[in-house]
Amino acid sequence: MQPAICTRTSAVMSEFGRFYEQQYAVALFNSVRYEIEGGGNTQTQLLHRKDPLKNKSIFSGGLFQYLEESKKWRSRFLYVGDSYNISLYESKAAHDRGLHSKGVINCAGYRALTSMEEYLGLLNNSLSDTKAKAASAPFLKCPSQFPLILWHPYARHHYFCVMTEKEQKKWHAIFQDCVRHSNNGLSEECKVATPAFTDALRLYRQAKGHYGTWDMMCGNQAQILANLVMETLHPELKNLIVPRLKGKLQQRQRDWMLISDAVYRQVLSQTKTQHEALAQVCEVERPRLDSALRTDMDQIVTSKEHVSGKIRAFVLPRVEQLVRSKVQPYIHSILEALMEPTSRGFSEVRDILFRELVEVSKNTMNDSSSEKVGEHMDKISMLAFHPVKMQSCYEKMEALNLEGLQQRCDVSSPSVFIQRAQILMRQQMDNAVHTFEQLVHQSLDGHSGEDFCKTIQRCQDRVLKKYDYDSSTVRKKFFREALLQIIIPYMLKQLSPSCSPELPKYKELIFEDFSRFILVENIFEEVVLQSVSKDIMMAVKEAAVQRRHNLYRDSMVLTNSDPNLHLLGEDTIDWAGQIRGVKGERQGGEVANRKRRQIVSMIQLDGMPLLYESCQEVPGVDGIPEENEGQTEQDLETEKPVNPIQQEPIEKEPGSPDSISEIRDLINPVLEVIEKDGSQQTNGMLPLEEGDEVKLITTVTEFVPRESPIKVDEELDTAQIKQSSEEERCVSAIESAIQQIEIAIQEDPSENLSEGAIDSDGEFAQTSTNSSPFHHDDSGFQSPANENVEEVEPQPITDEVVDTDQVMLTLVEGVKSSIDLDAKAPCDASEKKSEVEIES
Repeated sequence: MQPAICTRTSAVMSEFGRFYEQQYAVALFNSVRYEIEGGGNTQTQLLHRKDPLKNKSIFSGGLFQYLEESKKWRSRFLYVGDSYNISLYESKAAHDRGLHSKGVINCAGYRALTSMEEYLGLLNNSLSDTKAKAASAPFLKCPSQFPLILWHPYARHHYFCVMTEKEQKKWHAIFQDCVRHSNNGLSEECKVATPAFTDALRLYRQAKGHYGTWDMMCGNQAQILANLVMETLHPELKNLIVPRLKGKLQQRQRDWMLISDAVYRQVLSQTKTQHEALAQVCEVERPRLDSALRTDMDQIVTSKEHVSGKIRAFVLPRVEQLVRSKVQPYIHSILEALMEPTSRGFSEVRDILFRELVEVSKNTMNDSSSEKVGEHMDKISMLAFHPVKMQSCYEKMEALNLEGLQQRCDVSSPSVFIQRAQILMRQQMDNAVHTFEQLVHQSLDGHSGEDFCKTIQRCQDRVLKKYDYDSSTVRKKFFREALLQIIIPYMLKQLSPSCSPELPKYKELIFEDFSRFILVENIFEEVVLQSVSKDIMMAVKEAAVQRRHNLYRDSMVLTNSDPNLHLLGEDTIDWAGQIRGVKGERQGGEVANRKRRQIVSMIQLDGMPLLYESCQEVPGVDGIPEENEGQTEQDLETEKPVNPIQQEPIEKEPGSPDSISEIRDLINPVLEVIEKDGSQQTNGMLPLEEGDEVKLITTVTEFVPRESPIKVDEELDTAQIKQSSEEERCVSAIESAIQQIEIAIQEDPSENLSEGAIDSDGEFAQTSTNSSPFHHDDSGFQSPANENVEEVEPQPITDEVVDTDQVMLTLVEGVKSSIDLDAKAPCDASEKKSEVEIES
């Protein structure tokens, strides 16, 4: 099988290489001509920064991953850097130590799914011969109800899961952003290589009969070419291999996915190598072609215009008839379908931008110091690349529905236009934030207090007005390009059968020296494009004149535009270094990746272990703070964390009082004094600090169960206690007497409770006298056995149940022992006395 795969890949690359070499010379001609003749681009109002994600990372956190090798779920730490590739580590500690990752996922061509039902639907569609029944179980069971699946039509699938719905929404937004960024297309900075590649790919697919948009034009050149090879190879392998697979349905599905992934990786390796060789050959020849172009540019342009006139005269009648009958009636409906969700998405971007700028303005009213301004600006600096905060904007575009165009105009799905519009939303948000940063940074010097707040407000108004203008310009350009991408392939498909056979005869009109730069196939497409562009421009212009969806006319120019605004810097402002005086992090190798500031941050209390290293404390969309922003005081006071190392509670930071007692303590501070046994006080007074004033003294007595003196003697001298029977009788007498006292106390519980709840100065004076460490309060004494006493409802014991000064114990060998009790029971108005005589 491997030789067959290599042969098929080489055949596709050889045919594609022929188209690429032809289009490379044409793209070089267009680039040099544009450089010489120049061209006017619309002047944007907002600034654009070159590398917004420099020294930044998108997100990092933990979740569970299903491993195909062991068929088990394992905890993994995921790191998403500025390249939007997902790196998988065994743990956060492994990432921090700079160890090699367990794998890297490039999300180009993937789809982020959140349900097993949706995944099984895609899986069954890709394996039509092994469709699973609705009630059949998948080949893996998710340990939670919140799965996250990365699905690819050819490559390996990746399975993750989290424990909460909040985690699932956040990770889904991040995965979608990774897919969106990877599918964004090739770099537009390559003025020759990128147009040559896209035109060669389009002509190759048109030669195979595919004229419409292609969903798998995702990733870099090697990935796109691998998808191009798999577009025809994958169905052939499926028909050949799937019927031979053995085992249950789930096992056949797993085996087929592993085979498909192995084939895709092999094809990707070959396309990468062969494309690099092809690009190197063209780059080597570029200086010679460039020299020839600059020498004969005038003659080449004249020759091309001559040939274009001939082809236009031949093609134009057929093109005009096709436009009138099958294109013009549908332009406005297609445009309306594009305008509605796109405009709502850009409007949501403006609303989020407005809320964030208003928040900055409010914060600067309270504190307009440079440090605080720097903190607030640092938070919104990466707003455009916060996938969770931008998710509401992206969701507006998901409503795009081009139903009916799939068959008529050969549009496979609207995903190409959805992702392109979402990328434009992110760019406009970043341009607006960057412009606001530059204006605020320019206004920092020489402003303070209320004047600076007004300056912030003016900057906010200017940025919003500029955003409205640029948003209209970007949307109109997007509408024109989308209409062309939908209509031109349809027209080419209709005209090619009758026009393409006649095109070779026009090659005779081109000089041989110029034949590499002038291709009749390209001229034919240019003529078709120019013929329908006028109708598309008119439709978009009409929508702008009617101010539909807040579109501006092309002739409208902002009266208060800033001619010197574009003189400001294009680099990201280091607010941490310039405002707070913190040195920027020096980047280097793997260490740089670990020290980069994370745009989307997780909330985790200091000292708290990360359960399964998962992001279970992730907030919702409205509550996700930026870097260096912790939880609110109320959240921190909800639960006191425990240090996992010392197993000691971590003290909470002081916060606002939540109860009446806490408010009272703030008004009248309490000085707590702990008296230790054996402490000596010369004058019975407590020392006070200067300025302190005593308003109220409250004594709180904590009772600790203590053993009686006789019982202590028994433990110290067991032999003597055994010989003294009289002492044992005394112990029994004391127990009986205390039982009688408890019965007397509990005769009137209601009065006892009412008197015990009173707090007066007289009671305080009496209690404080008996609370000396040299006095033992028998009110805390509990009888060790109470078996002979009638069970009654337990009542609270107050400090005045027994007056220890009235208790006298006399033990004389051979004579009567007496216990005189003069105790004050709170349930009686008069004092009660009890005498108990015990004969030995």
